[in-house]
Amino acid sequence: MTSLLELDGVKVSYRVAGKPRLVAVNDVSLTLGTRQVLGLVGESGCGKSTLARAICGLEGLDSGSITFDGTPVTRLGMRTRDRKLLRIQMVFQNPYASLNPRRTIGKQIEDGLKVNPDSSAWTVPDLLAHVELDASARSRFPHQFSGGQRQRIAIARAIASGPDLLVGDEPIASLDASLQARVAGLMRNLALETGASLLFISHDLSVVRVIADDVAVMKAGQIVERGDVNEVWSNPQQPYTQQLLAAIPKVDGLGILPG
Repeated sequence: MTSLLELDGVKVSYRVAGKPRLVAVNDVSLTLGTRQVLGLVGESGCGKSTLARAICGLEGLDSGSITFDGTPVTRLGMRTRDRKLLRIQMVFQNPYASLNPRRTIGKQIEDGLKVNPDSSAWTVPDLLAHVELDASARSRFPHQFSGGQRQRIAIARAIASGPDLLVGDEPIASLDASLQARVAGLMRNLALETGASLLFISHDLSVVRVIADDVAVMKAGQIVERGDVNEVWSNPQQPYTQQLLAAIPKVDGLGILPG
């Protein structure tokens, strides 16, 4: 499989007043192929979101490198972004903060269409239909939608730009349980339909199992296990992966009990 994204020895740390630097991501190397869905799982605080932000150029690297389709990923600054790197798009965790409250959703989706190299690929009504919203929604503002609807709008805006890599940074964490699997499945289907790869970050292993091809397990800033999602579920090699899988709630017929 051709590699679309390559991370080699990536390290990211933060300055903490009066304390040693906090290492959030430590010597991470991984690859993501074209038209592949990779789930990145781990406990809160393990470095998943920091790694996602580094892939999108929102965090600088202490060391190592990130390459997207042969182009080095550099930190976003004041200069115009390399158009090739615009093909990396992120859907953030909080749908209430990721959309501009002063602009209609139609205008925000049009922003994505303006950078799409295939100007005829989509229309705003097409994109809204693909995320299960009526075309009339284009004239409304973000505050007029529920959290689940806003996240679908954010997905439509990301897809509008024609990405080759879609990054979901805990995109279902703030949604009702009844919506989580639905939105996750929508992201997978839209990514693959448009020929994009998907890096889906979540602490919900049960959803990742359904939508991912491969899974990478992160602990304390490092990748401790990576493999085919079904193989990892049936035969986890690392004790930490075994602990995560054992913690998934199981239905016993009377209710849901811890595993």
